[in-house]
Parts: sequence; C-alpha cells; structure tokens
Amino acid sequence: MNTTDYLLELGQDQAIALIDGSKSYSYYDLKNASACLAQELLAVGINPTDRVGVIGANSLFWAAAYLAILKIGAIAVPFPVTLTASELQTRQNFVQCKAICVEKRYYQRLQGGLTTEARLIFEDSLKKSEGVWWATLPTYGDEQDDAVYLFTSGTTARPRVVRLTHRNIQANTTSIIEYLELTSADRVMAILPFHYCFGTSLLHTHLRVGGSVVLSRFLYPETMLDTMEKTHCTGLAGVPSIYQTLLRNTTFPKRELKSLRHIQQAGGKLQTVLIKELIAAVPQAKVFIMYGQTEATARLSYLPPELLHTKLGSVGQGIPGVTLSVINESGVAVQPGEVGEIVARGDNISPGYLDEPEANAKKFKDGALYSGDLATVDEDGFIFVVDRKDDFIKSYGHRVSSQDIESGVLEMPEIVAAAAIGLPDLVRGEAIRVYVTLRAGSELTPEQIIAHCKPRMAHHMVPQSVVILQNLPLNENGKVLKSVLRQQAIAELEAQEKGAEACVASPELSI
Repeated sequence: MNTTDYLLELGQDQAIALIDGSKSYSYYDLKNASACLAQELLAVGINPTDRVGVIGANSLFWAAAYLAILKIGAIAVPFPVTLTASELQTRQNFVQCKAICVEKRYYQRLQGGLTTEARLIFEDSLKKSEGVWWATLPTYGDEQDDAVYLFTSGTTARPRVVRLTHRNIQANTTSIIEYLELTSADRVMAILPFHYCFGTSLLHTHLRVGGSVVLSRFLYPETMLDTMEKTHCTGLAGVPSIYQTLLRNTTFPKRELKSLRHIQQAGGKLQTVLIKELIAAVPQAKVFIMYGQTEATARLSYLPPELLHTKLGSVGQGIPGVTLSVINESGVAVQPGEVGEIVARGDNISPGYLDEPEANAKKFKDGALYSGDLATVDEDGFIFVVDRKDDFIKSYGHRVSSQDIESGVLEMPEIVAAAAIGLPDLVRGEAIRVYVTLRAGSELTPEQIIAHCKPRMAHHMVPQSVVILQNLPLNENGKVLKSVLRQQAIAELEAQEKGAEACVASPELSI
C-alpha cells in the first residue's frame, strides 16, 4: 500500500488535521493541497523513484509536499532549514534531487546551494488547488520501494542518508499507535521538525488515526505552552534538551495542562532525576520513555508508564513487531549486568544507507540493525542504555559513561543541561570536562559543581573541569553536539600549549 494512502485512509474530510497559529486545516484541505503539489510535480516531469527535496518549517506546505511526493511514488528527501547554502549544496550533490519543494522565506538564504538542475516548487502552488481532485491522482509505490531518504542526526560524524521504505514507515507507525493507544481524539504538539524522524513520526501516527497536529516552535517555550492550553493538546513529544528547559526554566511544572494525557521522550537519555520531575509535573499524563534511531524509521523500544517507578532508567523492551537483543563482541546475548551492543530486528529496519557499502556492512547484518549503543539488561530483560560507543571516557584506566556523569551533575536543581566529554590528559588518560547551562539568575560556580560531585562519584568519574555556557551546541534536531564541544576544547588546549612553548622560547616573555 502506498504510504500516503495509508496515512490518510482514516481521516474524515471535515476533521481538523493541522493547526498552525490561527489557521486550522481539515483533512479535505490537506488532501487538496497535496493533490495540487502532486500535479505540479508530475507536470515538471517527476517520475516514480525520482528524488524530491523538501525545505521548510512545519507547515501545511511541508506536510502537503511530503504526502504528494510519496503519493506519486517519488522519494521524499527532507532537508533541515538550518543548513547553510554550502551544506545544502553538499547534500544535494550527493542525493541529486530532481525537484525541490522550498518555502520562499528560505530561498534567498539557501539559493546558492540549490543546483540549477533541480526544479523548484514554492508554496504559491497551493493557490492553484481549485479543480484538482485527490481521488483522480494516480498512486504508485510498492511496500518494498524506497519512500524517504532521511539524514542522520550527525552528532558524532557527518550525516548519512538512511533509506526508508513504504513498509518501514507503515510498520513503525502501526507499532507506535498500538502502544500509545492513539485515537482520532488525539492532538499532538509538534515542536520537533518534520525533517527529523521523531518529528515525522508524530505526523505519521496522528494522520493515520485521523487525529490532529499542532504546529509550533520551541524558540519561545512559554508561547508554545500557551498554544498547548489553547488548542487542548493531548500529547507532547520532545528530546532531552526540550524537557530540561521546560522543567527547569519555564512555568511548565506549574501549569495544569488538563488535556495532556501522554508525553513522549526519545532522542537521547533523559536523566532519571528529570524523569522524576517530569512525572511530578504532569501527574495526569502517561510518560513514555522511548528509544530509537533513524535507521529504525523512528522507534525501537518503550517503557510502559506503569513501570517507571520499578524500572526507572530503562528504555524498556522492543515495541510491537520489533525484537531487541543485547549481545557481546562474540555475538552472544549478555547476562544481567554485562554490557553489550543493542541489536534490532523488525519490519521498521532500514535496508541501509544510500551508496555506503562499507558502512552498511558494519551497521546492517542479515537484516538486523547494529545500533552502536551499549547497554545492559536486568533479570526481566529490560534494557538500560549505558552510552554511545563514541561517548565513553577513559579515565584512570576506567571506561566511564558520560551519561552517568551528567546524571550526577543534574542532581543539582539549578543546572538545566549538562554534557560530559573526555580530553587528552597524560595522567588521567582522559580528563573529564562537563559543560553546563544554568537556570536564569543562578550564581552557581564551577567549583561548587565539582564539590557536589566529589562525595557522590568515584574518583575516576569526578570532573576535572566545569564550563558554564549560556547554551549547549545543538543540532537541528535538538541533540547536544558533543563533537563540537570536543573540537573546541581540544583547539583551546592546543592554543594553550603553543602559548606555553612561545613563553619558553622567548626569554623576554618568561616569568
């Protein structure tokens, strides 16, 4: 079944599909807009399997373009709006989109990255929708065909392009709907960008059940919260950086949000102290702690809300239709307490990266996804993520989880967010540095943070230095870019070493 037909199958024409500010769009409006853009794509020569880019904020235009591309059997390639022109050009040179649907407000900034070969379609095309009928459009695409190319988050390296099939999307959407128990009465606040697999999953799941999606941005959290109250949102989804800000730097904990019935958290580990704060802030809602990857379409596991108190810190077990295991380097399932790599199987697993045979050979083996995430299991088979392989710190001969350090630091309520990295050190192997952001008005010092850690952590886990920042560097999906912090810190160390060498070489500078 074509994914667009699958997603719009149950939505009633008169029901609200999207809310964007003061405007509401029904399923009829969405179908009409999608039909219009599909006609435009066909008119410029787009054929099944051609690649079509989408550049824009969460909007009717973005959703309609995405659905139109899938409807005619082409492959949707969402680009983040935060890219520079040169970054866009690099990605476009790789994926070779034949056409790009782009919002005009981003065109001027990005036009240098838009190749002349790609046909451009703007939101003006939506005004031509009269006389275009959804039911008359041809439908292409087999379940095994590629439907979407998504760029990975790129938090530790350059982003890769993940191939997702129609089958992948439909399988993951069905699973998520099942465990969240979504219905047509659900309305989710979508502040995650649709070009991010977590954000796209919100669109997929709520359209499939005939529910609605409220479009907003997290630039002004209080405005977003006002919108949630005004539109009676039943759901909220976010990555750790969003909940860290909501819980410790907004009025979120003091608001009632009476309509809110479920909260989704994924995109990285939310520390247990913040999970407890989240549960306390929204006692009327079910909190779903989840785990996933772009290579798995979106979701791999979830922890049932009723187990939060007994399995706190766990990402749960595989979602319906997904089998998860944690294996050691010999490929054998680990015993409780042992650490291994998470491996996933299911219909939601991508067939692989685009044109990267070496990476595919390491990441995808015999239909299974090797996640690169290290975890342990308990006696009941619940999974506890320890860290990314690349984020472990080697301190005094010990392999230290950066997440364990961050968890200890975040016990201090004045800290909003924390990121721990390791830096080269002759004595320690790697010296632990923690970057933090603070509540507005806080006067907490690095020395106080280190003093908090010393009696609570083993010697090899205590930060050697703490740096207070106004904001942590985030990628376009809201994930902390530890690679940027490492690069900046190492550059600073190298500059200091050169300065020391200059002092030794120049007697007039010596003390």
